[in-house]
Amino acid sequence: MRHRKAGRHLTRTSAHRVALRRNLAQSLFEHGQIETTLPKAREVRRFVERLITLARRGTMPDRQRVIALLGDRAIIPADGREAYDGMGRAARAKVLRARSGRRHRTGAVPAAYNKKKFTFVASSVVHKLMTEIAPRFKEQPGGYTRLIRLARQRLGDNSDLALLQLVPEDESPPDNVRKVVGRRKRRAEVRKRALRGQRLSRREAAASGSASAAAPADRAKAGPDETEQS
Repeated sequence: MRHRKAGRHLTRTSAHRVALRRNLAQSLFEHGQIETTLPKAREVRRFVERLITLARRGTMPDRQRVIALLGDRAIIPADGREAYDGMGRAARAKVLRARSGRRHRTGAVPAAYNKKKFTFVASSVVHKLMTEIAPRFKEQPGGYTRLIRLARQRLGDNSDLALLQLVPEDESPPDNVRKVVGRRKRRAEVRKRALRGQRLSRREAAASGSASAAAPADRAKAGPDETEQS
């Protein structure tokens, strides 16, 4: 039996799957969209939605949890990549990490640096997620990503390709989306209404599966004389 074995194996070991999932999620947060195979996109989408939900709260424990799940990656600004490629090892280390050994979180050049030599420093994926991406979805309960299946296959193994991207900031969620409520929760709500003596429809009474839930509905339909005779 496959107890507690949800998810796709992707023909990889567990360590390889974790590394693959982290790399794809980091690339999505850095660039806004990624192109990969359809099974990988579906698997990474679940992971990304969970990370954004954690980052929305913005507390220090949530940040630590995001770092533990996602890891961290340095982001070099687009206008500084050519200069970064021409730097030596010592200069690259100063761009990527602070003197304390930790990566630069904000991308702001420290005051102790020579501004003529170091015009930029790296930021981190976690900082971008916590300060730029998560605040966009502050009032949105889920649905942070969009999966678009492409009409072409990958060369070599003919796998289906898909485009996974973050929902743009100016695109608001539709208003006609209905929140899905599970059957167990619906039955619990019906029982609460039955205990309060509220009238239930036949469909609600049948869905509750309880005789005590159907009794108040029958008493409400019956008149006062019929109730006394019974």
